[in-house]
Amino acid sequence: MTIDQDAPPAGSAKDGVRLHSARESSLEGSEYSGKANSPLTRATIFLFAVASGLAVANAYFAHPLLDVMADDLKLSRTVAGLIVGATQLGYGLGLILLVPLGDLIDRRKFIIVQSLLSVAALVSVGLSSSAAMLLASMAAVGFLAVVTQALVAYAASLAHPTERGHIVGMVTSGIVLGILLARSVAGTLTDLSGWRTVYIVSAVLTLVIALLLCRALPRQEKPKGGLSYFGLIRSLGTLLVEEPVLRIRAIIAMLIFANITTLLAPLVLPLTAPPYSLSHTEVGLFGLAGAAGAFGAIRAGRWADRGYGQRTTGIALALMLLAWLPISMLDRSILWLILGVLVIDFGLQATHVTNQGMIYRVRPDAQNRLTAAYMVFYSIGSAVGSSTSTIIYAHAGWTGVCISGAAISLATLLFWALTLRATPEVATQSVDRATI
Repeated sequence: MTIDQDAPPAGSAKDGVRLHSARESSLEGSEYSGKANSPLTRATIFLFAVASGLAVANAYFAHPLLDVMADDLKLSRTVAGLIVGATQLGYGLGLILLVPLGDLIDRRKFIIVQSLLSVAALVSVGLSSSAAMLLASMAAVGFLAVVTQALVAYAASLAHPTERGHIVGMVTSGIVLGILLARSVAGTLTDLSGWRTVYIVSAVLTLVIALLLCRALPRQEKPKGGLSYFGLIRSLGTLLVEEPVLRIRAIIAMLIFANITTLLAPLVLPLTAPPYSLSHTEVGLFGLAGAAGAFGAIRAGRWADRGYGQRTTGIALALMLLAWLPISMLDRSILWLILGVLVIDFGLQATHVTNQGMIYRVRPDAQNRLTAAYMVFYSIGSAVGSSTSTIIYAHAGWTGVCISGAAISLATLLFWALTLRATPEVATQSVDRATI
């Protein structure tokens, strides 16, 4: 039996009306969709990517610095562990309370104000003299780091429908590189002049980026809508109920990020133990192997624009499953692990970009809320994967981690296959066809 992965779902006349409405919404949701070209030049897209990468890096700088920060402020290791927790808590609250505002107020001003407030939060971290001040400042950094998601949604809203997936992929590549480079940059600056330098330097760079965004961000009409702020937050649940593509792709996001954190969270344990005994700096550099995912993300956006979103997803999820075979062979050679990380990160980013490209088509008027709802599931998956994988490693070793990761990959692939027909046609077809 052959499955047409990009075949439109079976539906009634009511579904046809819904599809027609979604197409009209896709065209009207972007201020520039009726023009031949979007206002996004290569330089502007590059600025979006750099700004997104720096913003997300702010939430990851602390990961390799916990011991140094704890020693400097004379914190216990228990309190030091709360530093990352405070950042993640702030990030989660930001997704729910802050990102949706982009559908209610001027997105350009919203992003610039968030960036300037991030400067203040970063300076506060760098000047922290107590545990309370540090934790509050880190929570603020995490809360404001969601400007990354606001930038992705804004870029998508400015893009012409035929290039939306490609542009989302390019901005996402900046996010990937920001996450990957955060550990290495933080470690290097800390070795040179202390951990506080990391946040002061980032504050200066964030200020520069904010000024560049102020000059370069295209102006856009204020979003129209009569929702109040609390109505806007409540509508996140409504979107999940009304939009099947959001539900499906959010669950896929939850599973793929549970998958990748199942790998990354305990990875430092076998690498720093014999026979490899790598230093923390070397482990941080090892993460750069995943940079291939950034390049995969760019191409995935173009494939989704051309109507190959479902096929891209299927191939990418299959690669994530197959990647666990070389990853499981870490005891034989570290080269197998590098190969596995390259493959699994490529699959992760290709799926992630395809997910975003598909959900942005169905409700262009609610792109910030779509982003927020989608990323909440991403956060849930990341939290579950990172918290359970270290426990699994303690009881079943690296083999147990690999079996767990492969099981999540298989479950994701099966879920995708079972929901092929439930995904609306407007989210899967070629953008050129959707705009006819």
